[in-house]
Amino acid sequence: MPTYLSPGVYVEEVEAGQRPIEGVGTAVAAFVGFAEKGPLNTPTLITNWTQFTQTFGDFVEGSYLAHAVFGYIQNGGSAAYIVRIGGDATDAPKELPAGRPQTTLGHYKVTAIESSNGKSPDVTVEVSDSGAENPPEGAIKLTVRAGGRPTEEYDPVVPDRRADKASNAATVVNAKSKLVKLEELAPSAAVEAVAKGKKSLVAPPVAVEGVGASDYVGDVAERTGFSGLEAIEDVTIVSVPDLMSAYQRGAIDLETVHSVQQAVISHCELMGNRMAVLDPPPGLNAQQIKDWRQNQAGYDSKYATLYWPWAKTFDPATGRNILVPPSGHAAGIWARTDETRGVHKAPANEVVRGAIALETTITKAEHDLLNPIGVNCLRSFPGRGIRIWGARTLSSDPAWRYVNVRRLFNYMEESILGGTQWVVFEPNDDALWARIRRTISAFLVNEWRKGALFGLTPDEAFFVKCDRETNPAEAIDAGQVRCQIGIAPVKPAEFVVFQLSQFSGGTSTVAE
Repeated sequence: MPTYLSPGVYVEEVEAGQRPIEGVGTAVAAFVGFAEKGPLNTPTLITNWTQFTQTFGDFVEGSYLAHAVFGYIQNGGSAAYIVRIGGDATDAPKELPAGRPQTTLGHYKVTAIESSNGKSPDVTVEVSDSGAENPPEGAIKLTVRAGGRPTEEYDPVVPDRRADKASNAATVVNAKSKLVKLEELAPSAAVEAVAKGKKSLVAPPVAVEGVGASDYVGDVAERTGFSGLEAIEDVTIVSVPDLMSAYQRGAIDLETVHSVQQAVISHCELMGNRMAVLDPPPGLNAQQIKDWRQNQAGYDSKYATLYWPWAKTFDPATGRNILVPPSGHAAGIWARTDETRGVHKAPANEVVRGAIALETTITKAEHDLLNPIGVNCLRSFPGRGIRIWGARTLSSDPAWRYVNVRRLFNYMEESILGGTQWVVFEPNDDALWARIRRTISAFLVNEWRKGALFGLTPDEAFFVKCDRETNPAEAIDAGQVRCQIGIAPVKPAEFVVFQLSQFSGGTSTVAE
């Protein structure tokens, strides 16, 4: 208290007796995978698709990372951390970033040059007969086109590297072109003929050779792999879509897939504030996914979920529809549900945006076998589109059966943890315990009003106990404050039953 020595009026600022708890974010995903460029093993925050393409490049063959992030954003997600693993494509030109769209003309590699906005345009190269009079022997006309950029024509040029430098294709194009760069694939190899026609430049597949479990898991101290996410408290969802691309290309086997997925689950359990969204191997039918889930993977965790089957989406890298792992789309639906309804709402019975078809169409009888073992199915309904039709974790404990219950507790725990830091080093007495009760109760009442807790009244929805009973003398002497909190979460109406019966209606009259 201040000391007053002279008469007068004094104004003092007094701290409020109750400090509100603010809810933490619930939908910040982390994706681990391969990309055509960008920082390696550095969790990088992006909030929209443009930021992703500027930092990590566009869709690239041999990687599901871009598809997962695009599906996440398309379905309602925004903030996400990207962890790029692997490395650059081994055959990329040294003077250009790896993963740039490219093609070959004879023994030349033609690579797109990045424009001023940080993106490589869609480029085509046309080879035709030279229209110049008295051209050097073997001369051709080279036309380079790109959307929205001036067309470049080189006529005559000679693809033979032994030609005069003034007409050599690489010399002429590299000196003037703003769209492409030419590089000899093998200077010592025999000169190959350049076929007439048109070629489009496409991004090369990312390099996955030599990738193992350690690349995905990484090291906490070195901040590599998804272990580097331990330093980022905001993350609430973890997905590793490119685990399956490496498996498909033979870089890892199914045993490695299991070990990495188990490590992801362990990471989420250790952190306690996030959940893993797992992808199943591709090409499995209903019986095979049941066998894989029960007899091979056998995961049992309230911090993990599994979605099946794979979804078919459009792939700009190849220009055709391809099957992609569902984890990115599922994570986006989690974010969308959190935004529109709240984290307490089960993220199911929601349309999967961007999904054209499913790898496998299942029957209700097949679904009856998969739902009880925690396989959240994607199903196609006539007139209602493709929807997620399951909201279960991979836990065998009935108390943690549903995704929304586990995520609601994660949200509650993190919000209370962050909103009660002021308690530390306060005098440990009845006044403090009362302030703690008021603060937490006010937060839980607000959540009850949102529909997150079950009960007609707050007394039915939760209790907060912090008094002399929970804080005996020995706890106070040890410098501890103990507060017991119980909440009754709402659970989804997973099975809706309408009971219809037949009865005789109307009235009967008796004649007098």
